[in-house]
Amino acid sequence: NGISPPLALDGWAMSIRRSRTDKLRADDLVGRESWTNEMKDFMAAAVSCRLNVIVSGGTGSGKTTLLNILSGSIGQHERVVTIEDAAELKLRQRHVVRLETRPANIEGKGAVRQRDLVVNALRVRPGSIVIGEVRSEEALDMLQAMNTGHDGSLTTIHANSPRDALHRLDTMVAMANLNIPEKAIRQQTASAVNLIVQASRMLDGTRKVTAISELTGMEGDVITMQDIFVFERMGVTQDGRVRGRFRATGIRPKCTERLAASGVQLPMNMFEHMKVVG
Repeated sequence: NGISPPLALDGWAMSIRRSRTDKLRADDLVGRESWTNEMKDFMAAAVSCRLNVIVSGGTGSGKTTLLNILSGSIGQHERVVTIEDAAELKLRQRHVVRLETRPANIEGKGAVRQRDLVVNALRVRPGSIVIGEVRSEEALDMLQAMNTGHDGSLTTIHANSPRDALHRLDTMVAMANLNIPEKAIRQQTASAVNLIVQASRMLDGTRKVTAISELTGMEGDVITMQDIFVFERMGVTQDGRVRGRFRATGIRPKCTERLAASGVQLPMNMFEHMKVVG
C-alpha cells in the first residue's frame, strides 16, 4: 500500500505485507506458546467435523496465519472455495478454487466485490467456503450460506473479543440495507456460527489465541456464548515478556456431541487443562 502527497503530508509512505515462504503449522504455534496442544486438537477436530468457525482479532494479531493453519484440517476430499481481497491463503487440499476481488478501473467500473464472489461460490457446490475477511454486506451472504448446508466454512473478522465480533457481524449485515430486524440477524448468527477463535497481539509482540468461545443459542434478543479455553494475563517479566496461563474453563462444549456423531471422541480431561507461559 502506498500513499503520496498531498494526502501524506510529510512525503510518500509505503507498507509492504509479505507472506512467509515457509508455512507455519499447528505444532509451530504450540512451540511458540501461541496456544496449547489441547486447543490445537480441539480446533482440528472442530474443523474436520465441519463446524463453522470465525477467527477474530485486531490488526497484526495473526488472523490470516491462524486461518491458514485451521484450514489444514479440512478434508482432502472437500472442494474448497477461497474468497479474498488479496490472495494470501495457501491451502493444501487437492481441490481448491481460489477467487479474488477486483477493484474498479479508472472510470469507476468493473469492480467485483466479495459479496459477488460469495454468491458465485454457492453455485459451484463447495464443500467449504473460506473467506479471507468479512468487512461489509457479504457477511449476510456468508451467514445464509452457513445456514443452508454449507457447513465447514471459515472466515476472519476485525474485533477485539468474541462478543465484539458478534456486534461487528450485526453492523456488517445491516450494511446490506435489507431492513432485517436485529433479532432475526442474531438468530441467523446463533444458528450459523459454532465457534469464535480470538487472536491477540501481546505488548511484547507475541501472538496468542486468547479465547475459544462457543455460541450456544439465544436468550431473548441476546446470543449466548461460553468460553471453552481462555488465556489469562498475569503480568510482565523483567525482560518485558508477557506472563500468563492458558486455561480450560472446565465447560464441556455442546459441539462434542456433534463431534462424537462424526466419530471423533475427545478426552474430557482436555477441558480441565492449564498451562503457564512466559
